[in-house]
Amino acid sequence: MVFFFDPIYFIFILIPTILISAGVQVWLSRTYAKWSQVPNHVGLNGLQVGKTLFTRTGLQPIGLQTTQGDLSDHFDPSANVVRLSHDIATVPSVASMAVTAHELGHVQQYQTGSGMMKVRNLLVPAVKFSPTLSYICILLGLIMNVAGLFYLGILFFALMVIFTLMTVPIEFDASRRAFRLLDEAGLLVDDTDRRGSRAMLTAAGFTYVAAAVTAILQLLYYLALARHD
Repeated sequence: MVFFFDPIYFIFILIPTILISAGVQVWLSRTYAKWSQVPNHVGLNGLQVGKTLFTRTGLQPIGLQTTQGDLSDHFDPSANVVRLSHDIATVPSVASMAVTAHELGHVQQYQTGSGMMKVRNLLVPAVKFSPTLSYICILLGLIMNVAGLFYLGILFFALMVIFTLMTVPIEFDASRRAFRLLDEAGLLVDDTDRRGSRAMLTAAGFTYVAAAVTAILQLLYYLALARHD
């Protein structure tokens, strides 16, 4: 991208975003590496944790599946299913318990009609194409010196930033719900379970904070370019 040749972009945008993203990913990887090796005290893997939470809490049961990849766990509201990565689904670790509960925290948001989740879902169709459209419009606007295209690109990118910002409180709310669900179901037996679950949920949550910060930095750079022009 042409911005890489701008020293301001390189120093104030590219390097900070790389450092922030890499730092958070290292934190998450180390946290997961530690707590994926620590057995939870109830001896349940992710699939069993999910079934237990459905039984012992007010959650309505939905499908639980295993999917490929590491930490690729997610709730798919369109299919009404939670997909757990292989190690999370099959290993009875503290990490498995925390990650599964987090995804079921999203399920609870969906089932209880969380306002944040509803608003965010409204933006999903727009953000499917906004990143690509934003870069095309911004680049063409700069190359062809067409201010209208450049501002349109900024608008598309701003939609993505809003979506990213809204994701942060949703993720932390899902983690809060996860901890409460585990407690309600009696799965946090001792301090190890509690500390490990909290560490996993916190590290995972900050990956979304990092994404939001980097998106904001990028948007500020585009706005600065627009003002300069």
